[in-house]
Amino acid sequence: MTRRREKAAAPVGTRRAAREFAFRVLFEADRGNLPMQSVFTRAEGSMRGGDDTYPTLSEEALAFAQELVQGIGSARPDVDATLRRTIRGWSFDQMAQTDLNVLRLATFEMMYTPEPHPPVIESAVRIARKFGGDDSGRFVNGVLAGLSRSLNERAAPREEPQE
Repeated sequence: MTRRREKAAAPVGTRRAAREFAFRVLFEADRGNLPMQSVFTRAEGSMRGGDDTYPTLSEEALAFAQELVQGIGSARPDVDATLRRTIRGWSFDQMAQTDLNVLRLATFEMMYTPEPHPPVIESAVRIARKFGGDDSGRFVNGVLAGLSRSLNERAAPREEPQE
């Protein structure tokens, strides 16, 4: 076996690959109006069955993808409300579904996990560039950068005025 094939056959253990897997599950569930968990189970089965549509994730990466899918499933109303407050000039109906689902996934992670914002934003931009339109990466980056600032401002303790 060549080195390239050996490398391709090895499970991917990166969080970025797990985020992409979770994004694809979210997108498919959203487009097909299907339960996310059943789409995740089918995608996992396809991945384990050797379908090269999905990269083979390590058990750790697959567990992270599962955590993201379950989390967005339960927090989606709050995530959507946050995005509606953050995005100016666009309604969800006007946005590309790819961009919206990338934003949902990254917003969940920024709001509900201890993961630092920069790697979450970087992964989201890469996914948007890979699956979205020409301006998707720029759009996602702008929305998430604004959200990050907003979340950091809320989390920072306010100083009491000096008398």
